Amino acid sequence: MGKTADLTAVQKAIIDTLKQEGKTQKEISERIGCSQSAVSRHLSGKSVGRKKCGRKRCTTRRGDRTLRKIVEKDRFQTLGDLRKQWTESGVETSRATVYRRVQEMGYRCRIPQVKPLLNQKQRQKRLTWATEKQHWTVAQWSKVLFSDESKFCMSFGNQGARVWRKTGEREMPKCLKSSVKYPQSVMVWGAMSAAVNAASYQEILEHFMLPSAEKLYGDEDFFFQHDLAPAHSAKTTGKWFTDHGITVLNWPANSPDLNPIENLWDIVKRKLRDPRPNTLDELKAAIEASWASITPQQCHRLIASMPRRIEAVNFAVLLQKDSRPSIECITEHNYLKVDFFCIKNTFLLLVG
Repeated sequence: MGKTADLTAVQKAIIDTLKQEGKTQKEISERIGCSQSAVSRHLSGKSVGRKKCGRKRCTTRRGDRTLRKIVEKDRFQTLGDLRKQWTESGVETSRATVYRRVQEMGYRCRIPQVKPLLNQKQRQKRLTWATEKQHWTVAQWSKVLFSDESKFCMSFGNQGARVWRKTGEREMPKCLKSSVKYPQSVMVWGAMSAAVNAASYQEILEHFMLPSAEKLYGDEDFFFQHDLAPAHSAKTTGKWFTDHGITVLNWPANSPDLNPIENLWDIVKRKLRDPRPNTLDELKAAIEASWASITPQQCHRLIASMPRRIEAVNFAVLLQKDSRPSIECITEHNYLKVDFFCIKNTFLLLVG
């Protein structure tokens, strides 16, 4: 028969109290529901915790602390790398033990969040920009005309599809995701283009942005936002804005997370997961329909998130986390020109 559980602190206190009241060991054992021998051992001072069962832990606390330092040094190491360095530090264990210790420390193996690479100079400019804008209100941000581009491919791969499959169905045709080297795609610009040369970019601004901005803001002043793509930062483009009296919002490099239109692209792409267009024309029509379904409330919520984004930049400086580069290969694009169509406070141009 296995050993019974040790007496708890509460049971021991009750035994002491009942003994002082003059109760016998038998009465005490019946009262608290344990054996008389357990009461006797406690009263005589011979009660000790039972010996732990199971295999003895093969690592010490000191060794575990060493492993934690190894993990913290580089979060992208494999189990094999962790085991090798741990062994070199004097702790000989198996991969399974390394995995258990890492799990005990609270670490989980996950797909890393991809962020653009920022050098120290860009980080400082980004922080300076966030500090300057930290007191901007939602009303002020609503006067900013944000712009960005996004690529929509015919292949479903760039939309993060997942498949339900059983063990052994890895190569089953219905569970495979087809891919092509140069998929047909449509490049979509919300507000204006960012992947053209300076001359054609200014042409888009002249014929599409100005009429749309007038429709959105009327005679009110507004800020125009775009990133630091070569076509945007060209001297001729800067002169164009000056000549037309448009104020361009200064923008930190490699900071798509600060642009709320990025979230708008995500909404559009999620809506495209169900139709699954089969031709380029269907893809273009689906993009327009998805964009048209965006409500003004969604746009307002995204604009209202700007103060939180600014606060997050200032807070991130305290964390001093490393970021990994995001590399994207841009392929050739076909071009489709259509008119801007306005939805409350957004407009879209397809150049696909």
